[in-house]
Amino acid sequence: MTTTAAIAFSIVLIALIFDFTNGFHDAANSIATVVSTRVLSPRYAVIWAAIFNFVAFAIFGTRVAKTIGGDLVRIDLIREDFRLYVLCAGLLGAIIWNLITWYLGLPTSSSHALIGGYAGAAIAAYRGLGDLLKPEGWIKTLEFIVASPLIGFVAGFILMLCVYWIFHRWTPAQVDKTFRRGQLLSAAAYSLGHGGNDAQKTMGIVTAVLATAGLFNLRLGAKGTLPSIPIYVVLAAHAAIALGTLSGGWRIVHTMGSKITKLRPVGGFCAETAGALTLFGATISGIPVSTTHTITGAIAGVGSTTRLSAVKWRVATRIIWAWVFTIPGAAIFAATSFLLIELIHTIVRRMI
Repeated sequence: MTTTAAIAFSIVLIALIFDFTNGFHDAANSIATVVSTRVLSPRYAVIWAAIFNFVAFAIFGTRVAKTIGGDLVRIDLIREDFRLYVLCAGLLGAIIWNLITWYLGLPTSSSHALIGGYAGAAIAAYRGLGDLLKPEGWIKTLEFIVASPLIGFVAGFILMLCVYWIFHRWTPAQVDKTFRRGQLLSAAAYSLGHGGNDAQKTMGIVTAVLATAGLFNLRLGAKGTLPSIPIYVVLAAHAAIALGTLSGGWRIVHTMGSKITKLRPVGGFCAETAGALTLFGATISGIPVSTTHTITGAIAGVGSTTRLSAVKWRVATRIIWAWVFTIPGAAIFAATSFLLIELIHTIVRRMI
């Protein structure tokens, strides 16, 4: 095995570790509502979510993967011997950010951490911007940082109003019984959307690593575009995120499930359904959105149908500030990681 291949496979392993941390960091997105409403115990909830995280590979394509791996950064402009280091540092920056925010119990976006990490490492390697970042990929990604929680909020609000209107003659006990069953389906749908969008982000990075190293006959196209995503990369990414979901992430589950607003099964159903519909649309369109932002917006929308004070806006504001700092925060950690890798690379070459 050549040195380049060994480095590439090591970075692929780091990417799968990131995918795993994405799973446990974002487990709350899929299971917080179904746990907080006590429809499922935490143990069965994570199993339920992990199953649908994995089977999402058979339903969604790889448009999001191509956006992440080929439509954000012109990696072909970076020195050839530094390209793998950029991908490695980008992943390290995202992992560090995920671990810090997980420890603090903040439901930030693993997706935006990865995007910020990749951009930060690339800028550090390129020593500036220039034509390094691709505007078209960044525009749609940044637009949906704002759009996805708003769409989730509006959809959750409308769904909850529709449910109130349709079932207004039912007793609370009948509504509760019906939506306890329905929440199993809505939680499955949301987990499907989560796996379909988030696992693809790791696929894009893994494919970029393999293509940069020229392994398995994969090559970068013009302006750093990605080749087709191999099926073994697809399966590995979905398996990693599913295993991460199985490990839980209970600090964030507590924040998402109870600190934003108090939910009943009917509210959990509406929030998860609204979030799932938002994710399905974004994934089919190839837009890498934050599953965290989406479900948080949907939960707030559901809570707002009772009264605006039902939403704990102080907690929501703290979460929003964490969102704002995710891309620059992960970028700083990634840029620092790249500079350390570059320093080690320089020292090793001088020693040789």
